[in-house]
Amino acid sequence: MIRSFEPSDTREKQYISFPRGLFGFEDFHSFVLVESEQSPLYWLQSVEDSILAFPVIDPFLFRPDYEVNVGNEELAEIGISEPKNVLILAVVTIPCGGGPLTANLQGPLIINRETNVGKQVILDGPEWKTKHSILEELEELAAHKC
Repeated sequence: MIRSFEPSDTREKQYISFPRGLFGFEDFHSFVLVESEQSPLYWLQSVEDSILAFPVIDPFLFRPDYEVNVGNEELAEIGISEPKNVLILAVVTIPCGGGPLTANLQGPLIINRETNVGKQVILDGPEWKTKHSILEELEELAAHKC
C-alpha cells in the first residue's frame, strides 16, 4: 500500500525495527507506526522509503479469539520473554475497486513493546487466513454478543 506522510505530520509516531524486514519487503528494516485518521487503523511506514506504507490493525478488536502460537525461540529473536511485552498487528488490505477490508491473520507482526523490535511470522494451521474480512468478523462478533 502506498501512503506518504509529510514531515509536519503531528500524529504520534513510534519507531519499529524489523531486522529481517517483512515478507516480500526484506530490504526495508526501519518503520514508523503512525496513528491513522481512520481509527482503528494505523500506518506502518518505511523510514527508508516514505512511499512504502502498510495499513495495520490490532486483530483482537475483531477476533478476540485470535491466537498467535509461536515458539519461544521466535520470540527470543526479538527479545521477548514475557507475554505482556508483545504487541500483535495484522496487515490490512484495502481493495482499490472497493470491497471488504481484509486482515492477514496468517502472517501477523509481533513487536517487542520495550525495544520496538519486531518480526513477521507465518502461523501454521487452517484457522488463520491471509484475508479475513474485518467487517464480517465484527458483524459475527456483534451477533454472538446479543
